[in-house]
Amino acid sequence: MKIAFVVQRYGKEVMGGSELHCRMVAERLARRGHDCTVYTTAAKDYVTWKNEYPEGEFILNGVVVKRYRVERPRDIASFNAYSDWIFANPHTAEDELRWMERQGPFSLDLILALEREEPLHDRFIFFTYLYYNTFWGLRMLKGKSLLVPTAHDEPALRLDLMKEVFSRPAGFVFNTAAERAMLASRFSFEGKVQDIVGVGVDVPDPAGYREFLPKYQALAPYLLYAGRIEPGKGCAELFEYFQRARRRVPGLNLVLIGKQLMELPPDPRIRYLGFVSPEEKNAAMAGALATVHPSHFESLCMAVLESLAVRTPVLVQEGSGPLKQHCLDSNGGLFFSDASTFAAALGLLAGGGERLRAALGENGLRYVQKQYTWACVMEKYDILLGAL
Repeated sequence: MKIAFVVQRYGKEVMGGSELHCRMVAERLARRGHDCTVYTTAAKDYVTWKNEYPEGEFILNGVVVKRYRVERPRDIASFNAYSDWIFANPHTAEDELRWMERQGPFSLDLILALEREEPLHDRFIFFTYLYYNTFWGLRMLKGKSLLVPTAHDEPALRLDLMKEVFSRPAGFVFNTAAERAMLASRFSFEGKVQDIVGVGVDVPDPAGYREFLPKYQALAPYLLYAGRIEPGKGCAELFEYFQRARRRVPGLNLVLIGKQLMELPPDPRIRYLGFVSPEEKNAAMAGALATVHPSHFESLCMAVLESLAVRTPVLVQEGSGPLKQHCLDSNGGLFFSDASTFAAALGLLAGGGERLRAALGENGLRYVQKQYTWACVMEKYDILLGAL
């Protein structure tokens, strides 16, 4: 089957959740014999949409990648101000279209390529509901499209134009039951092909990361945060809660890996280690008391699944429905809502000792093996693509 993917950014350096999700699905479908092409932009940075990749056609891990120039870089301060206004005030349909153009990434060449090359593909898969390429791409196509919304409850879903976004696809691929329930409260999916699929996780062999374990054992006990370090991911709250709660666990460190996009507190117990290899990330997760996920806005969170896959419990923000649901369904972690519940959960994890940590870890591993293997995910994609 000839399958086209549409996503705002794409490349081995792009580690955003939905973009990495798209790349992993495209590469695995290509390995299963499908002819996969990605339509995307030349942007690397999701804040500005600055053109940093070369335009044109390339091959990446067996997938054809077609990159198109972003014509209008995004001024994030101006866009955020306009978003604040439109989410809080009466406005017109034209105002919402202007919001979508400012959201970006604005690439007319990409949209025109989709319209021109639609006959070359049997199916289209759009990743993320939120962006210009999805809104206009779905308008241009006449059917046979799946949308992977990667949605969480946020003001953009309340814009009237989102009714059109969610009415046009022939099918939907949801990350979690919580995501589908949240979206079903706003949009109708009657008559649509759909399933809860998520993303696959490879359970790593400990031999592949054993060499890195001593580095992290020297930091123990520690909580681990893996991801973009920014206020939008709940990191400011995390730092505050950690500093207030750490007296419950003598010597506790907070270890951070990923891209730093905010200033860190001047605290010797908060250790930033930068980017690490996948093997070292597995070691960091395996050695942690727990991995912590403070974001209020997630539709799946691959880092949660990766942590459970190495038998490490998770500590998540209750305000994110999908993250809380992972804990409830797996019995592999705890959740918090504020500083006091964060401290209580941390105290429970530390006070329970290795026996509690091991029990939660085994529960988490079984959850991943049952629902989030790549074999299971690929089988569901094959069924959905065949049903369109």
